Amino acid sequence: MLEQALIAHGAPTLARLKTGNLFNLACPNSERLAEEMLALAPTLRAKGVELTVLRAKDGRYLLYLYRPQALQAALDDPETARFLSEYGYPARCPVQEALRRLRGRLADSEDFPHEIGVFLGYPLTDIRGFICNQGRNCLCCGCWKVYSEPERAMKLFARYQKCTEAYVRLFAAGFPLSRLTVRAHPAT
Repeated sequence: MLEQALIAHGAPTLARLKTGNLFNLACPNSERLAEEMLALAPTLRAKGVELTVLRAKDGRYLLYLYRPQALQAALDDPETARFLSEYGYPARCPVQEALRRLRGRLADSEDFPHEIGVFLGYPLTDIRGFICNQGRNCLCCGCWKVYSEPERAMKLFARYQKCTEAYVRLFAAGFPLSRLTVRAHPAT
């Protein structure tokens, strides 16, 4: 069950095209989900990918599939760090601390905090544009609402869609998650 959801909702992250993907999963048996996550962890970790629960409520889980190396690079960007500080994230924030803060922000509201776009690899200009425009007046819309560089964004959206379609097809043909997950770049 979980592997199929990872392919359907996280292919761009598995393919190393995106920092992270977020998706909901209904699972009445929390122990079963924990077992599946534990079983998949070594396969994902070996390729530089992690999976975590950001919010759990009434048998529904908000899962975050991400590349810690890419997320840390985003968190280390000075402009992004300044932006996140507006939402209570500390300077020089390590990934796990940022995830703790995000979980807290998610627990405080049923809505998604605006900074979640950083965790998903959205351009900061689009995140700020969404906030300033209160979600209106976007230039185009796909995986996120776009407020700058719409042509670039549309190409990315098409690339993510093509990746997902290919991964779903390959997984259905018997390719295992381990073969569909691209190894992370070596740390520099």
